[in-house]
Amino acid sequence: MNAPRPLAIANRHPRLRLDRRALAAAVATLDAHAPRFAGGCPPGELSLVFLTDPALARLHGEFMADPTPTDVITFEGAPALGQAGEICVSADTAAAYARRHRTAFDRELLLYVVHGWLHLAGYDDLRPHLKRRMRAAERRALRLLAGVGPVFCWRK
Repeated sequence: MNAPRPLAIANRHPRLRLDRRALAAAVATLDAHAPRFAGGCPPGELSLVFLTDPALARLHGEFMADPTPTDVITFEGAPALGQAGEICVSADTAAAYARRHRTAFDRELLLYVVHGWLHLAGYDDLRPHLKRRMRAAERRALRLLAGVGPVFCWRK
């Protein structure tokens, strides 16, 4: 088995608590099953950043000319320099969605990490047929991660 990829984890949300070991285990599980996901996220260090809605909206505006809040933004890395990419997620959006839909916050935020990992693997969700393919890959990935966690906790 290969050594786990290097992870840089930044929690910039005051109400979010995360289990770094569980998060690393989730990424390692995805990486171990990369052939099932178009080869997976490129090799190299993966950066995971957990932000507030306003912070992610600023990134969205700066890099995508859309200052509205969003759930996930991914930035491709430079594999030749040992960088897989960066996944920036909004813990606020996950918490709001989980409350509205009466789902588990932990699984919603983990879905956002999976979504970003799949984007780095080459999945796209801008056109309907590609979105269906990505949603199917998300479901497969979450089934693989069923035993991992809880990874995230929301402090009131």
